[in-house]
Amino acid sequence: MSLSFLSRRLAYGLLLMLGVVILNFLLIRLAPGDPAVVIAGEMGGATEEMLESIREDYGLNKPVLTQLWIYISGVATGNLGESFFFNQPVSSLIAARVGPTILLVISAQIISIVLGVFLGVIAARKPNGVMSAFVSVFATIGYAVPVFWTGIMLIILFASAIPIFPVEGMQSVKLRGAPFLTQALDVAHHLVLPAFTLAIIYLAQYARLSRASMLEVLGSDYIRTARAKGSPERSVLFKHALRNAALPILTVAGLQFGNLISGALLVETVFNWPGMGRLAFESILRRDYPTIMGVLFFASAMVVVANILTDISYRWADPRLRGR
Repeated sequence: MSLSFLSRRLAYGLLLMLGVVILNFLLIRLAPGDPAVVIAGEMGGATEEMLESIREDYGLNKPVLTQLWIYISGVATGNLGESFFFNQPVSSLIAARVGPTILLVISAQIISIVLGVFLGVIAARKPNGVMSAFVSVFATIGYAVPVFWTGIMLIILFASAIPIFPVEGMQSVKLRGAPFLTQALDVAHHLVLPAFTLAIIYLAQYARLSRASMLEVLGSDYIRTARAKGSPERSVLFKHALRNAALPILTVAGLQFGNLISGALLVETVFNWPGMGRLAFESILRRDYPTIMGVLFFASAMVVVANILTDISYRWADPRLRGR
């Protein structure tokens, strides 16, 4: 993998982030309503003098293009502005919430890819078998069911019928002063339901995609040659076939990362998970422009980084692309 490739990808990523910042700013500013009215309402009154003072304090009385330039200059220096509602720097608010969101999204991605690919490989061994039919039905149902409905059903199931998993929050209050390992296990216990809820729709997609990709690869000449040489079936499936079948899976994984982040907003709301999704939901209700734009900026940055890592993984998996 050449240095010029990384330089181009980073440059494209920076240009894309600039476009995202401009687009988010303009779209949010064009939305109807006045955030000064919301801020004044939280203070208990909305006189004209108070509204003018609020607009002056937060720079809302300046032209939109001037506000945009000020915001871009701040983002370039790491300053995402001050929250209208929380009265804190947006970067501090996001720093306190980004960890739980990354934990939830990465856990869901790992679960969906590992289980989905495993089911797809097993189903591809016997295309007309029971497992293949199960994967097809499971993929159809899993892809069709809304993520919030899955979360609500799991809450009902594990809150009343089988109460073995926590259904809200990230950590038990009584264990906050416990040793690190105890707290880590408690967080993992709370993570099971949100991560599975977020992963199930993508698990079904990866299972179906890996099954189709494996079926195509298993019909290749080099697979027949490997079997003719007496290679074990496990080696044929996971060493020879899966590596080539994984290329479209890597592509879809990078593209779906943004959908995982957007799906995390719903999952965090359903399970009261203290991540950026909850912060975005609260900020939208209160028209907290700087916080909304900060959340969108971080989410977009995560997607851009995920796409760059996907390109790197693609070149690692396909030797034909390493020199380009």
